[in-house]
Amino acid sequence: MTQTLWIILAGAVVTYLTRIGGHLALSRLERVPPRLEAALDAVPAAVLTTLVAPALTTAGPLEFCAIIVAALVALRAGLMTMFFAGAAVLVAGRWLMG
Repeated sequence: MTQTLWIILAGAVVTYLTRIGGHLALSRLERVPPRLEAALDAVPAAVLTTLVAPALTTAGPLEFCAIIVAALVALRAGLMTMFFAGAAVLVAGRWLMG
């Protein structure tokens, strides 16, 4: 096997173990402590930030516009609506620009 395939397989195994480990750890608790619940609620925003921040530093005008639209939508709507709004702006802008 190639090195790339080994890296992909290792990443899949680590991801699976992380997900199962978290589930097993939380299933042993009768009640999730408020601090842990707050930390878990912050995970989606943290992951999204780690994906968007590097792209923002190299973004062109169209990508920057999509990020602004997504941020504005996020003030009023949920995560999926924000994602689709930003993606729609990006796709429409790329289609219009040729």
